[in-house]
Amino acid sequence: MELNKYIDHTILKATASKKDIKKLCEEAKEHNFYSVCVNGCYVKDAKKYLAETDVKVAAVVGFPLGAMTTKTKVFEAKDAIENGAKEIDMVINVAKLQDGEFEYVKDEIGKIKEAIGENVLKVIIETCYLTDEQKVKACELSLEAKADFVKTSTGFGTAGATFEDVKLMKNVVGNNAKVKASGGVKDRQTAEKYIELGAERLGTSSGIDIIK
Repeated sequence: MELNKYIDHTILKATASKKDIKKLCEEAKEHNFYSVCVNGCYVKDAKKYLAETDVKVAAVVGFPLGAMTTKTKVFEAKDAIENGAKEIDMVINVAKLQDGEFEYVKDEIGKIKEAIGENVLKVIIETCYLTDEQKVKACELSLEAKADFVKTSTGFGTAGATFEDVKLMKNVVGNNAKVKASGGVKDRQTAEKYIELGAERLGTSSGIDIIK
């Protein structure tokens, strides 16, 4: 299994420096990862470091809490695309979902997808805060809003991906969207298990350990 092509090589911590981003991109080139995933302010840098390669740049939006206004998230997503991102990993408004404001959640995802057009939208549902019923609902809303992926976690919540969640999410989206597991994917065995359960992308800062 060519695990490298499942990996979004990620650095999102508050202290990530330009030097860290350069190193991330060099590693992504060397190991031919699918993409790098960075905060918005580093999209231009990552794009520059990855010029002449097929490694894509993914940017996070509404990260990590998801509690910004829809307008703010849409602007952030557009800005990232203009700066060279090909993929957007957005965080849903978790509390709105919990409050049953489903139209709000769906509308927000839809507006971001519309704003980024052909580019890939991954919807982070932050499973650690949701009941199974809410996880299912979040996946259904993502499908209705035409998202390309549903994603388990930011890695900044109380827990990351679990095998149960990936299985549940895959059952809901079937072949209509893809699943990304992220948060706590640290070794090859775990990575392979997620793929076996239906994940088509892995978000991890341990990409090199996984493929070695």
